Amino acid sequence: MYNDIISKIKSLYPGQDFIPLHEPRFNEKDKAYVMDAIDSTFVSSVGKYVDKFEDMMRDYTGASYAIAAVNGTAALHMSLLIAGVERNDMVITQALSFIATCNAISYIGAEPVFVDVALNTLGMCPDKLKDFLKNETELKSGVCYHKKTGKRISACVPMHTFGHPVAIEAIMELCAEYGIKLVEDAAESIGSTYKGKHTGTFGLIGAFSFNGNKTITCGGGGAIVTNDPVLAKHCKHLTTQAKIPHRWEFNHDHVGYNYRLPNLNAAMACAQMEQLDGFIANKRELAAIYKEFFAPQPIEFIVEPADAKSNYWLNAVLVKDRKKRDEFLTATNEAGVMTRPVWTLMTKLTMFEKAVCGDLSVSQEIEDRLVNIPSSVRIN
Repeated sequence: MYNDIISKIKSLYPGQDFIPLHEPRFNEKDKAYVMDAIDSTFVSSVGKYVDKFEDMMRDYTGASYAIAAVNGTAALHMSLLIAGVERNDMVITQALSFIATCNAISYIGAEPVFVDVALNTLGMCPDKLKDFLKNETELKSGVCYHKKTGKRISACVPMHTFGHPVAIEAIMELCAEYGIKLVEDAAESIGSTYKGKHTGTFGLIGAFSFNGNKTITCGGGGAIVTNDPVLAKHCKHLTTQAKIPHRWEFNHDHVGYNYRLPNLNAAMACAQMEQLDGFIANKRELAAIYKEFFAPQPIEFIVEPADAKSNYWLNAVLVKDRKKRDEFLTATNEAGVMTRPVWTLMTKLTMFEKAVCGDLSVSQEIEDRLVNIPSSVRIN
């Protein structure tokens, strides 16, 4: 079986001795835009490409405002800050996530609270969220508190895992009912939509990543989107060291952050944005090939959820159990086909092992069974 899988994947990426999980694709436009930024001498956080990238993100996602950030973790950290998360607050998220989600929460001095994910989305399960809020929290004057600790629950951060949108409307309704700010971790889901609306635009604010392994990249890079003009203005101010505009004086009115995306990176981001639709079409075609190939296999290929259109950032399969997962990983990687398991659950990491959490049985099942397979845009 593994030989057939390896042969199929190699046939999709001919001429490559080693097939990475997800590598970026560049063309002459990427190089031309970067060289133009270099020639302009505006290579830091001021320049025409930073502004252009923000305009492109705003128009592409349908958000009213977009603010470019140096990376996705910084974008999420800033999103939580301007959403009003404070030290000693609690933030509900999912244990099945990349570490950046919890790191951003921790930078503020807040604590993550973990609820389970749904098998059909790999993201936060609305039913488990509802159970947790009903049984473990209480509302006082419209503010949600955790009963046992008495701490305020100020935000909820679902993550659109591998580009597959969560059931975001149901989560949004629960957050509204309990007075919790909804901050979307859309790091992996540029180009993904739920009921025709782009991920990251359902909540108060959304954060994206453009790391080197994402669907499009500018080396690092991130973006924050929101429909709130006050939050957008404050976000842009804080990400530029909270400097009060003046031709020569250096005055600041908040503790600020050096989180602005450099113009050099923004130049590449603009070129990548112009190719995004083509990349996603290519990746969706690859997903369709994988779906057909794995249909007769004793392996389940993960497809986009109902009412959603996924960018299929990383394709994934579910095998029988952890033993089969490890066999799959060993056979493919030894054959030069890069595959990876999903992240270790956050509750198993030293920093978060004492965090409040609900039942995580589905998260554990996915950790035991899931394997990511090569998902790069194929060169025709």
